[in-house]
Amino acid sequence: MSEIKRITEMIKRFRDERDWKQFHNHKDVALSLVLEASEVLEHFQWKSLKEVEEHGKACKEELADELADVAMYLFELADNLKIDLPQAMAQKMKKNALKYPVHKAKGKHTKYNKL
Repeated sequence: MSEIKRITEMIKRFRDERDWKQFHNHKDVALSLVLEASEVLEHFQWKSLKEVEEHGKACKEELADELADVAMYLFELADNLKIDLPQAMAQKMKKNALKYPVHKAKGKHTKYNKL
């Protein structure tokens, strides 16, 4: 069993023990995913690059909790939608490699349609 599948099963067990599946429809899980991602952003809002680096070190555990929340909703949503997340990620990396060939994209932050 892959690590993602094992963690997804743990998330589902936690959810199901509390009878929360009734609340975890695609829309609400997607909303929760975005809300948790926003909580990650709050850690960096209004900070200089130096302050961001310092905050990242000082608040590593809090950031880990927020990133875990994002990942848990992501894994659950993928499972609910019957998407094999590792396979989808590998497929997306192949698409990205075509959109951002090394010889055009290396060292640039330009969007693929402007390379």
